Amino acid sequence: MPGRFALTSPPEALRAFFGYREEPDFPPRYNIAPTQPVAIVTAQAHSQGQERHFGLARWGFLPGFVKDPRKFSLLINARSESLLEKPSFRAAVERRRCLVPADSYYEWRRDSARAAARPFQIRRTNGEPMGFAGLYETWSDPHGGEIDTACIITTPANRWIATIYDRMPAIIEARDFHFWLDNDRVEASAATALLRPAPEDALERIEIGNEVNRVGNDDAQIQRPVSAPIQTEPKRQGSLF
Repeated sequence: MPGRFALTSPPEALRAFFGYREEPDFPPRYNIAPTQPVAIVTAQAHSQGQERHFGLARWGFLPGFVKDPRKFSLLINARSESLLEKPSFRAAVERRRCLVPADSYYEWRRDSARAAARPFQIRRTNGEPMGFAGLYETWSDPHGGEIDTACIITTPANRWIATIYDRMPAIIEARDFHFWLDNDRVEASAATALLRPAPEDALERIEIGNEVNRVGNDDAQIQRPVSAPIQTEPKRQGSLF
């Protein structure tokens, strides 16, 4: 999806990695869920994506045309394949691209129809943070109130992640941050070329306990592994994976 993720690196490390000007101080978050505030990184207009800013937005995108949020589906993710056609995202992908900082995300695998879903933590093998491709929008209510909202863009999963789930967040590499965030000079059709599955050797997965299933659990214990990290899947004869 993802439907949950974590942001646990120290604030100063995240500031150095993403290059934003602000110096926010925030606690580690181990179980970020939809409708909660999420960190986003945006770029100053006409800075070619280089002058970046930290902000907060509700995880759940609201397009400007929405009249009543109670009657509109919560958009926590946007599919990369249809961004340029979907009315909900078309304007944002042109003018309001952002990054959503994360250290890992969670996905669930169901081995059979009767089996309970098993949660996995997915993170970079090199320990670096991830910049999920995102979109943001400031929604205004009829009385003049405003709320900043955001969503995470997903792509088809690579073969490694597809053994758990068939979608994954689009991860923008640090070398491409400026290109993705440059809403002035980089057209949406060019920016969306960055939206592709991460290389299979870039991520590792760790099976964790069921504590992550409860939104109220938001501490390091939910990342306690029940098995060792797996970076590659042994290929079996006659199997794609």
